[in-house]
Amino acid sequence: MAKDAVFTMKLEPQLRDAFIAEAQAVDRPASQIVRDLMRDYVQRQRDQRDHEAFVRAKVEAGRRDRVAGLDQPNDDVEAEFAARRRALEGKADEVRG
Repeated sequence: MAKDAVFTMKLEPQLRDAFIAEAQAVDRPASQIVRDLMRDYVQRQRDQRDHEAFVRAKVEAGRRDRVAGLDQPNDDVEAEFAARRRALEGKADEVRG
């Protein structure tokens, strides 16, 4: 990828000096580290937006199901899965014993 764009920023001299020293300590150009940090930031932001969109879609689907009468009370769901767990435990006991 061509590197012909320039990014200028202001920061505290102490931060700049500490950053340059750490970059030199790992024998990497400071500009490469900044590019890596920027890429990581962009990816994290995209992942966050994707996750928020996923959650929003799940909530909306749940709301549509509720309006359509497709929801179940939590107690019913808990009872159903408790029965499933008991059945599986019974099968496991048969296999063991």
